Amino acid sequence: MNIAFFITPKTQVVYAKLTSTLRQAFERMKYYNCHELIILNDKGEYVGFISKEDIIRKIKNSPQLHFKDFNKVDILDIIKYLINNPININYNVEDIPLSMNDTDFLPVADDSNKFIGIVKKADILNYEKSYAV
Repeated sequence: MNIAFFITPKTQVVYAKLTSTLRQAFERMKYYNCHELIILNDKGEYVGFISKEDIIRKIKNSPQLHFKDFNKVDILDIIKYLINNPININYNVEDIPLSMNDTDFLPVADDSNKFIGIVKKADILNYEKSYAV
């Protein structure tokens, strides 16, 4: 079955631009109450993600960093680059690597490598479970 059936479209995914600051990322995560934030470059391509744990780690490892300074820290300082390479929209469920690393999603790109959404690990596992013999 094509993964397009399982895709959560970009319009329903919380993301930020690579040029964002730590403060912008933090506020976006807080506003949408999410734990991970997809990062896209200026071309709309997936480049990585950050998590709340990444932000906490950055704060803990930077004792001189105060909230008022979050707008001075680039998201580039904490991003996890290409932890999960995007899969193409034409993939089938059987082609998806089940070792989704440390995340619960895989980014999906179109034929031009533009980010178009994500496939959630839980959705794939539920599908496979329902069709298991």
